[in-house]
Amino acid sequence: MSDIHTSAGGTTPENTIRGIADWLCLAAAPTFAVMALLSCLQGGEAAMLCMGANASPLTGMVAMYLLMSAFHLAPWLRVISGRQ
Repeated sequence: MSDIHTSAGGTTPENTIRGIADWLCLAAAPTFAVMALLSCLQGGEAAMLCMGANASPLTGMVAMYLLMSAFHLAPWLRVISGRQ
């Protein structure tokens, strides 16, 4: 993530918005992880029972949210590694 961009004259609205956007991308992975947890707790098992015995484990909302969370981990990995 980059720091809030500053110019010689100080912080401009454009730089502030860019800085907020840099940090907003960190919200996706935890949001999808929480949604997966809530989907699982609110009846993920009941939905799996209705699909029958031949259902793939990669179907359903829980799996979708877990995959979306995994695909949105790149910004977190950049923050952890210290890369810009």
